[in-house]
Amino acid sequence: MHTPSTEAELAEIIRDADAPLAIRGGGTRGVDVVGTLLSTSDLSGITLYEPGAMTVVAHSGTPVAEIEAALTVENQRLAFEPMDHRTLLGSMGEPTIGGVMAANVSGPRRISVGAARDFLLGVRYVDGMGNVVKNGGRVMKNVTGYDLVKLMAGAHGTLGVLSEVSLKVLPCPETQATLVLHSLDDTAAVAALAKALGSPFEVSAAAHDPAEGQTLLRVEGFEDSVRYRIDALQKLLGGESMVEQDSAARWAAWRDVDGFADAEEDIWRVSCKPSDAPALAAKSGATAVRYDWAGGLIWLRAPTGHAVRAALGDYDGHATLIRGEGQSRFEPEAPGVARITAGLRTRFDPRCILNKDLMG
Repeated sequence: MHTPSTEAELAEIIRDADAPLAIRGGGTRGVDVVGTLLSTSDLSGITLYEPGAMTVVAHSGTPVAEIEAALTVENQRLAFEPMDHRTLLGSMGEPTIGGVMAANVSGPRRISVGAARDFLLGVRYVDGMGNVVKNGGRVMKNVTGYDLVKLMAGAHGTLGVLSEVSLKVLPCPETQATLVLHSLDDTAAVAALAKALGSPFEVSAAAHDPAEGQTLLRVEGFEDSVRYRIDALQKLLGGESMVEQDSAARWAAWRDVDGFADAEEDIWRVSCKPSDAPALAAKSGATAVRYDWAGGLIWLRAPTGHAVRAALGDYDGHATLIRGEGQSRFEPEAPGVARITAGLRTRFDPRCILNKDLMG
């Protein structure tokens, strides 16, 4: 096991490696990769925080909780509200900011502010040959040349090992409230969520829980504005509804898919067109379903070993196995995409030693 505490040590380990390396941050997502373990947990610490510029820079192994604590002091936050996988997967460790960015982990607020990668201003990383690379900076600007920042977000450590990230942060809202609609079927719920997102009332999260018969719309901001927008959404959508004024705990649990943690079944995460979501869920063979991102993200709990991808058939999207064994974690790539991926891998990790075979 390798545990570098500096970027130079990280580069040396990768440069001298003669066998595959399994890259791990906090180890909370339960991903097993063949190779010698390379942990970034000792590459830790906030190196720069400028509240006025709404920018924070941290080593990749810095716990997310440490960053959130520092931001809270200045009434700021990671607006993309990254999921904590520990409850769902029964894993240990601490989520790290490098792991979050490497997997592009984005929560319910993605529909209103964007994904984790949209807040990534700059990166430092070590490629598969042991070269230290820097891309981006500490301010948002037009990209010239290769946008390696966005490329590293979602690459799951297969193109390089992050050593430092620079992030944009946002102020915390004064308050939030959740409009809860009752007794809508899946199709009607997704239609209501789409109608709410198409309104001018700035919904920050839109979800549907068939098991509870609840359709959820979160609004954030100044108190008077939140009250006005919640009232307007109630008038727009009609039907039986209620308003939760203190809904932060509900959305934290929803973000982490806590309701699926107890059953010993496979967990799938399906990205799709929101309008396709009810039909996909119906034919998936899942025993439980949750809709997030107004239907653009479906969480499925399915019998162990059930071939969810085969059940879904052809559609515009992809399915990722979050918890389970015996099936590929990531959706097989189309031939054209696979050629692009192989080309990138050849350029960034020609020896194919970083998280080998993780993504295909």
